[in-house]
Amino acid sequence: MPLTEQHTPGEVWVYLQHDGTSVLEPSLELLGKARELARDLGVAVAGVLIGDELSSPANHAIQYGAARVYLLTSPLLRQYTTCAYARVLCDLVRDHRPEILLLAATPQGRDLAPRISSALGVGLTADCTDLQIGSYVHSKTGTRHERLLLQIRPAWGGNIIATIVNPHTRPQMATVREGMLRMPDPVFDDHAQIISCPIMLSADAVMTRVVRQERAAHTVNLKTAKIIIAGGAGMGSKEQFDMLRQLAALLGAEVGATRAAVDAGFIGHEHQIGQTGVTVRPKLYIACGISGAVQHLAGMDGSQKIVAINVDPEAPIFGIAHYGIVGDVREVIPLMIATYKQVSH
Repeated sequence: MPLTEQHTPGEVWVYLQHDGTSVLEPSLELLGKARELARDLGVAVAGVLIGDELSSPANHAIQYGAARVYLLTSPLLRQYTTCAYARVLCDLVRDHRPEILLLAATPQGRDLAPRISSALGVGLTADCTDLQIGSYVHSKTGTRHERLLLQIRPAWGGNIIATIVNPHTRPQMATVREGMLRMPDPVFDDHAQIISCPIMLSADAVMTRVVRQERAAHTVNLKTAKIIIAGGAGMGSKEQFDMLRQLAALLGAEVGATRAAVDAGFIGHEHQIGQTGVTVRPKLYIACGISGAVQHLAGMDGSQKIVAINVDPEAPIFGIAHYGIVGDVREVIPLMIATYKQVSH
């Protein structure tokens, strides 16, 4: 929607993905960032919930600082379907004109966001790693725009960090990668409002039907791991990753990997950390045979302590590591395993 000269900043909105009982963690992370953005703009932060029987996730959103929660409820919205969700959310945006609309870059968020931006005729920046409020000066006209959403994300294969702005249409839209933002502390607002909004939706508008849902338990949980042992292409083979699994079992850790190791077939994609994988913030990250490409660093440089093991003393990973071991991981890891077993007994 194009801006008017009399445009007044609206609310900062977060589309809240939920499981029927609570808001999912990626949306809560984003709600915490939205609180910061709304504070900088001097406006309210609001969450949008779509589905059926939403009282429980609505209260959960309020516990994490949503000043308002807009509910779009209908039995037709019980299961997520792209067209129906996009339609009711677009109607809500047109009615309330938020300044910013944010979605987590989950599979659902990545499916829904471009539908919304296309229908509204507004821009969308996908897979952001950070968001800020700031100003922008047009390089050709010299026009200065204030109080814009600065949408920050890697570009050109992760070789540069781009800042993208949208001064001309509203809402400013972005999706944010999971794990890039810290989980906020609960902040309950006694004056928060839960607002049930009317919807115009017929059964004909729901163009797909969910026949069956299958849920698979996560066998790898890198996002909540306190210790991660990660291997790169320098591990050399699938069999060498068995050493990392042995060390991980001793330390109560999860095993991670770089994209190069995953592409080489050394380990499954569910272990991938980095720009095209999972973002992690463990207390201890042991990088084994990892050179330190910027794409991988984007997913783990928030670790509290980083130990790097690499045969190349000039490897970029040593530039961010708190402790470095120059050596062959195939020799160093067995020594670490043997030493830990000796000390623990």
